[in-house]
Amino acid sequence: MATTPAPTESKSRPPGTRSVLRDSAFLRLWAGTTASGLATWALPFVLGLAVLQRELGAAGLGLVLAARTAGFLAAVAVGGVLADRHSRRAVVLWSALAAAAAAPLLAVGLGRSLLLMTAAAALAGAGQGACRPAFQALTAEVVDPGRRQQANAATTLAVRSSTLAGPALTALLAAFVDVATLLLGIGLLWLVAALLPGRGGPAAAGAPDAPRPRRASLRAEFVDGIREARRHPWFLAGLGALTAVIALGYSATSVALPLISRDRYATEWVLAAATTAYTVGALGGALLTARLRPRSQGWVAFAGLAAYGFAPLSLMLPVHPAVVIGAYAVAGIGIELFNVPWFTATQREVAPDKLARVSSLDFLVSYGLAPVGLALIAPAIHAFGVTPVLGACAAACFLVPAAAALVPTARHFGRPPVRPGD
Repeated sequence: MATTPAPTESKSRPPGTRSVLRDSAFLRLWAGTTASGLATWALPFVLGLAVLQRELGAAGLGLVLAARTAGFLAAVAVGGVLADRHSRRAVVLWSALAAAAAAPLLAVGLGRSLLLMTAAAALAGAGQGACRPAFQALTAEVVDPGRRQQANAATTLAVRSSTLAGPALTALLAAFVDVATLLLGIGLLWLVAALLPGRGGPAAAGAPDAPRPRRASLRAEFVDGIREARRHPWFLAGLGALTAVIALGYSATSVALPLISRDRYATEWVLAAATTAYTVGALGGALLTARLRPRSQGWVAFAGLAAYGFAPLSLMLPVHPAVVIGAYAVAGIGIELFNVPWFTATQREVAPDKLARVSSLDFLVSYGLAPVGLALIAPAIHAFGVTPVLGACAAACFLVPAAAALVPTARHFGRPPVRPGD
């Protein structure tokens, strides 16, 4: 079945024994990735503040956020191809600079031109989309195989911590500066993401920077990335399971939790506590995966992904709020038990010269179908009621990852690890 030789970098570089957090090249990449993640999270929150201050209408907010999503989806596939064709560091630089340039345009358009804000949001989304697969592939260049899971966990910890502390920090800043200034601050974060990471190391040998006699079209090279993804049954199964959980489970809880917090518990506290518990749980999951090395890492990862089903399940019945909060904490732990090994396995198993394209396929499918789920859940709840919809989504969260775990190579996310004495 295989047509491309499996990566053999583990033979050329022994697993590192020093903590990845003492590696200056990774720390620069980590800081840049964290800055981009914080900027990505902050934009909708800051635009929400603009709605509260009546500088932007609710319809305008929806249009701007939709434009950002469209820009992301349009650019993520192209960014993956470019990151495999050229220097991944250069793709990070130019895409992050594009997102940085969008921030002052958003500030200028605020309260003046919705058209300008929409175009700027599309540019910001395009920069974000092109960055994502390049950052994923650059991690494989900077960090040796033995420390990549630790590196991915450290990145997740930083992003989750930003998500946890970000609302309070942004609300505090909003008491002293206006929304336009906060938008300019987002632009500064993108400048950090653009300028701070260094060049990739020798792990990139052989792929994007090597001269090629002929260049295929962008479409042909993206299709080549799809072929590479199809070589890995565990990847296709995992992508299907992740998409189902995001499009059904995450979308259902995003719509239902505010309604149930208001109508069943008559307080916003349950909404705030559950979303906070999810982030705290994700932090715990990232800490756990930094050191966890189970023999069947794929099965453990799929079990973690299936744990998201407890979130919609907890919303189905009139249980104590503590049950809902606990279910969200379990879901947060589980999502990182999947995410960190998933990214690490992709960096390990996929051919190095196709890594960015396969990563872009991951983001394109999982993120691309999420808006579809959000658009369909509310009408489904109106037509069938909240309990049946939550029950169906919870069942999908449990059953689809379980089915994915049965796919060949899913148990180990690729080839079984070679252990001493085997």
